[in-house]
Amino acid sequence: MSHDPLDTVIGVSESARRDTAAASKHLSTGQKLMAQNDHAGAVAEFKKATAADPSSAHALFHLAYALDLMGEEEEALAAYEQCVETPPALVNALINLAVMYEDRGDLVRAERCLRQVLDTNPNHPRARLYMKDIQASKDMIVEDEPDRDHFKRKALMDTPVTDFELSVRARTCLKKMSIRTLGDLLKITEAELMSYKNFGESSLIEIKKMLTARNLRLGQGLEDAHRAARRALAEQFKGTNKEAILAKPVTELQLSVRARKALQLLNISTLGDLASHTEAELMGVKNFGATSLKEIRDRLHESGLSLRKIDS
Repeated sequence: MSHDPLDTVIGVSESARRDTAAASKHLSTGQKLMAQNDHAGAVAEFKKATAADPSSAHALFHLAYALDLMGEEEEALAAYEQCVETPPALVNALINLAVMYEDRGDLVRAERCLRQVLDTNPNHPRARLYMKDIQASKDMIVEDEPDRDHFKRKALMDTPVTDFELSVRARTCLKKMSIRTLGDLLKITEAELMSYKNFGESSLIEIKKMLTARNLRLGQGLEDAHRAARRALAEQFKGTNKEAILAKPVTELQLSVRARKALQLLNISTLGDLASHTEAELMGVKNFGATSLKEIRDRLHESGLSLRKIDS
């Protein structure tokens, strides 16, 4: 009877003999294969490393990460869960596990993982960022979706915009803006649509009419876009000296009064929050003009960041 190689990792007994030298050798080989984008070969080596030393948190972490990249979510989840059982739990393992739990809608376990990180490092940038996202998701479920069928909602959000009765011009503009689904459309504001060249008032009216008929509105899924942008930035800066920049308060930018008020109205508190917004979102704030926009762009540039861009 055959077994999945990971079964030997997850189910190994505590009394199993450890071969740290062999584990280190396989771990090193696996890391080299990862650098060459040979994920399958790396997984094989990492599994050998965990078989040689089942208590190696580093081997389990690399195994879980490689499996996740290959789309083997169940195996990756199992490896991450075993990895964090060995104290002290690896910070990156706890954070990655939290993200996987959140993606599955298990916000309680996700929050528990992040609490472990923040209990020892209250200012950890990525942990704080993801905790904020989880808190926002919990509030959304409590306030807006108490009885909603989440699977049904996901299917609705995945509906292609081409399935709706829209004019050729409106469909063409949405396609060029990489707006493929209803979920994508709800992440865009009216100001962002109107800022796109060749997108006119008539197209906006028909899109809003289509959404209103379904009790939806432009921009209601905007926080999802901000969350995705913040996560992309966190991954981009992960492990670099720029990682802490995202958690810096916008007050450190020394902005003008008008610019500061606009950010307050948009509930923007950190540089990561600011970089997840678009120019059109800022320009949609009353009394916010081109001078304030240039000011913010220049300050962000000094920090190695920029405002989020929509495809055009």
